[in-house]
Amino acid sequence: MIGLDTNVLLRYLMQDDPVQSSRATELIEGRLTEDNPGFLSIVAVAEIAWVLKRAYRLTDAQIVAALERMVEADVLVIENTQEVITATALLKAGRGAFADALIGARGAKAGCARTATFDKGALRLPGFAPV
Repeated sequence: MIGLDTNVLLRYLMQDDPVQSSRATELIEGRLTEDNPGFLSIVAVAEIAWVLKRAYRLTDAQIVAALERMVEADVLVIENTQEVITATALLKAGRGAFADALIGARGAKAGCARTATFDKGALRLPGFAPV
């Protein structure tokens, strides 16, 4: 298994740099396999969603499509996959931001009764409560 940094997945997903995108594609499609997959940490996944929203200005539907593509890829192992799936579903349903949904999902898995927040947007998500 090989760890993948955020920028490698972004180059692969966005195909926006001729040299780096080509190298990322060759790695992901050419060298990674189910027996030798690429690993995406939960931090990298959150960062990918954030960069797609802020830097690339993708819509939530486009971000959901990118996240679902990553989750479904046989050559990628994603840390905390279930929480990523939960957060992606909440983003798809228009319930809130991906990172907030991921924070809530991770807290729930850890046994938190709720996640305290000042963020009015996060309060639309399950498991969040005002401070």
